[in-house]
Parts: sequence; structure tokens; C-alpha cells
Amino acid sequence: MGNIWSLDSWKNKPIEQQPKYENEAELSEVEAKLQSYPPLVFAGEARNLKKILAEVSEGKAFLLQGGDCAESFSEFHPDNIRDTFRVLLQMSVILMFGSSLPVVKIGRMAGQFAKPRSSATETQDGIDLPSYRGDIINSIEFNKNMRKPDPKRLIQAYLQSSSTLNLIRAFSQGGYSDLRRVHGWNLDFVSESRQGEKYKEIAERIAESLKFMESCGIKPENVPLLKQTDFYTSHEALLLGYEQALTRKDSTSGLWYGTSAHFLWIGDRTRQLDGAHVEFLSGLDNPIGIKVGPSMDPEELVKITDKLNPKNEPGRITLIVRMGAENIQKHLPKLIKKILVEGRNVVWVSDPMHGNTLKASNGYKTRKLDDIILEVENFFSCHSSEGTYPGGVHFEMTGQDVTECLGGDQEISEEDLSSRYHTFCDPRLNAKQALELSFLIADILKSNTKTDHSFTI
Repeated sequence: MGNIWSLDSWKNKPIEQQPKYENEAELSEVEAKLQSYPPLVFAGEARNLKKILAEVSEGKAFLLQGGDCAESFSEFHPDNIRDTFRVLLQMSVILMFGSSLPVVKIGRMAGQFAKPRSSATETQDGIDLPSYRGDIINSIEFNKNMRKPDPKRLIQAYLQSSSTLNLIRAFSQGGYSDLRRVHGWNLDFVSESRQGEKYKEIAERIAESLKFMESCGIKPENVPLLKQTDFYTSHEALLLGYEQALTRKDSTSGLWYGTSAHFLWIGDRTRQLDGAHVEFLSGLDNPIGIKVGPSMDPEELVKITDKLNPKNEPGRITLIVRMGAENIQKHLPKLIKKILVEGRNVVWVSDPMHGNTLKASNGYKTRKLDDIILEVENFFSCHSSEGTYPGGVHFEMTGQDVTECLGGDQEISEEDLSSRYHTFCDPRLNAKQALELSFLIADILKSNTKTDHSFTI
């Protein structure tokens, strides 16, 4: 007889990547307080997302997932939220225009605070301190007191996530996403670039189409989809005490939902089949992502998907592939073949960021846009060879004009990194680089539709 899942059955499993709090009583008090707070998202929203992801798994839609590497308390500002949101709107328009498919938009926002680390400690000038694990746990400031995991930060993360969600809902449902504003989504520092000019051309064609539709009586006032959009949130479900505190039983279905975000994923470092993270998420009815790195064994992947999705429900599992540009063609095809042979329903998504991180000669952690592009191209090529559907992309990006990733039309060099390097963790694409990638992917999608592939789902 298998183990019976309960809200805290994960506590009986081995667990990775968790901070050590000095005051357990204070942690328990904070988690109890969170348990009494309202949910950040709702069960019906998570169910809707799962239905749409089922469409993606069938090749009828495309997934765009993007946002901050790690949200911070110090850079929390409505302008930053707005700018990232509107770059994602621009990217989705480009992808829709290229693919003629609906684009599902999921932000790495309103909860992406906790970060896994390769080492539990960090050393500077001969001093060892706990590693920075995200603002929900401790501070990036290299200071003994600030690096101590602080339970009160969980409350601050909840409040910031709530405010972010309120703003996102206003933007997505309150008229900001109206397609008649498509020109207004172009950020000032992007508009005069080559990407900005290409985007303007698409915006003008959309505006012309809308005018024609309005002359036929099809207006945003009577077709709500033209003036609003569905936008979902996601983050890595790393800090399980926080996730449990925000898990609720749905009164209509009797099922458990994580209400910290619509979509939760398990990282490449925490996807152990007998581990706490897989155990916890197996009992939630949210759509779930699994990060898939080069060390993933095909047999193990099937076992994990079966543990998380025993009914093989379409839209439940998204496999987020993060191999590295040089590794993906070696490792991905055998995973695709195994999932295909076993008949598992999954959404395949490319994360070309995490496998392509390097350290520049001046010490900055960075990524080359050329490597990111190569991994995306190889991801699509692998699926084309296997006859399967490449369902989406997952980027760490921002609407800010940062210089954190090398290359692109801006030709950002190692010497440029120090000018606007603002990330608290991993390097992010700026808006111009994100649009550059979007046009590339749109061209690939357009090419795939022209060749009229019969995808095996």
C-alpha cells in the first residue's frame, strides 16, 4: 500500500535547499499567521490555467513564461512591475503574430523570492556566512545578522506578492491590455531600436485589423478578449513551510490547491522522487512544472511524472528543459522518446537561461545571448526531429534597461556589465534582448506551421 498524502506528509521525507532558522517557535508563529491570511490566487484560476495548458500539450497554444530571477524587497516598485508586464505583452503579441496561436502568459512574479544555492555558505575575505537564499529568507547584504534566516520575511513576501497581484490584475483586466493600446506597450528605451521598429510594424498591422473588425461590428466593448487578457503567476515551490501555510482545500471540489501562485514548479536540485518537494506537490491540484537538467534519467522522469500525475491528466505537467546550449541535443531526444513511448501527457518548455550561466573575466555572473539563442534553436530542432510539439519558452527577464546578459543587437560587452547590473541573483534579459528572442521564436513557429508538421502528442 502506498503512502497516503496529507498536508504535512512531506515532513517525513528527505528535504533539500531549506534554510535553518534559529528560532523555530517564531517560525511556527509566522506560518500560523500566514495560514490565517486570504489566498493569493484562487482554485478556479488554477483550474482554468490547467485547461489552457492542456491545449498547449495538444499543440493548440504556446506558453510564454517570464519574469525576474529573484524578486527583491528593495526594488519593489509599480513601475518595475508594469514594465515587465508590458514587455511580456509585447512578446506575446509577437509570438501570436508569428504562430497564429493563442499565447498563454505566466509571469515569474508575485512570489519568486526563494532561490536554491549550489553551496550553503558563501566566503568573502576569509569570512564564511550562510548563502543568500532570496529576500523571503535572508538579505543579500554580506553581514552576519542580515544573513540569518528571518521568519518575518515570509510575511513581507506575502504582502509584496499580494500587492503585485493586485496591480497585475488591474493591468490585465482593467483596460491596460486592450489591443487598441498595442502601440503604447513599446518602452521608450526600446522604441528606437531595431526590435522596437519591428514591433511598430506588427502594431500597425494589428491596428489596421482592429479597425476592419470594428467596421464589421466586432468591438472591444462587445468582445472582452480584445480589451483584457488572462495572466497567471508562478514560482519555484522551494520553501515548503511557506507553501503549506498558503495551501487551501477548495470548497467546491474538495481538492487541495497551493494558493501562493497559479503554477508551481520543482527545481532541478529538488526533484528527488522520494523527496519532500515531489511529495508535497503531488497532493496539490495546481498545474506543476518540473525543471529538467542534463542529469535527468529517462526512467526517473517517467516515475516523477507518474508520482505527480497518476491519472496522466493533460495540462497537469510541464517539463521545463534547462540543459545548456551544448548539452541539449545530447540529452533531450532520449527524454522525448521515453515520454512519447510511455504515452505521458506533458507540455515541453525551453528554459535556455539556467544551463548557460558563466562568470565573466571581471567576476560578473552573466549569460551570452548567442548561447541562449542556440539552446532555443536546438530545443525546437530536437522536437522537430521527434515529431513532438515544442510548447513554450521560459525566460529570466525584466522590463528594465539592464546590462546583465552579453551580446544582442546592443552588443553588450563584459565592460558594459557594471553599468546597469541590478539583479540580486542570476542575470536577466533586458527588454530589447527579450524582444529579439521573441522575433526569433516567432520566425521558427511560422516556419513550423508552413511545413505543416503532424505533431505526435
